[in-house]
Amino acid sequence: MKTNRTAAVAVTETMKARLVATHGGALELNVTLGYDSRDPFAVSAVMETSSLRITWVFARELLDGGLLEPTGDGDVHVWPCLDHHGHSILALELCSDDGDALLELPTQKVAGFVDNTLAAVPAGTEADHLDVDALLESIFGA
Repeated sequence: MKTNRTAAVAVTETMKARLVATHGGALELNVTLGYDSRDPFAVSAVMETSSLRITWVFARELLDGGLLEPTGDGDVHVWPCLDHHGHSILALELCSDDGDALLELPTQKVAGFVDNTLAAVPAGTEADHLDVDALLESIFGA
């Protein structure tokens, strides 16, 4: 079993985003993207309004790939597009049994976040950063 002996690296980026409603309206909210090298394949998106906080966790490669072309199948879809003002955005669609959400994120902020995560843990080296012993201990309590 491989045990990571390097220090954990965390990357975060907070940005304003638009939550687009199915009826055409939109709500501005804060979204914080997060990355922790101890879970090197995943990123989180924490969406906050004054009364609500929702966290989604999904594959980092979805954000990376979605900067260039539509990607994702299942609960998370990401694609580059233009907003209603013609500005470059990244669309992030989140689907669950409770409903769907479409977020418009600023492309430059997301690209900077992805670049920072790739500097911390380059693509293809994620498995080198997993602490399998700690994972097994958290699952089995051994």
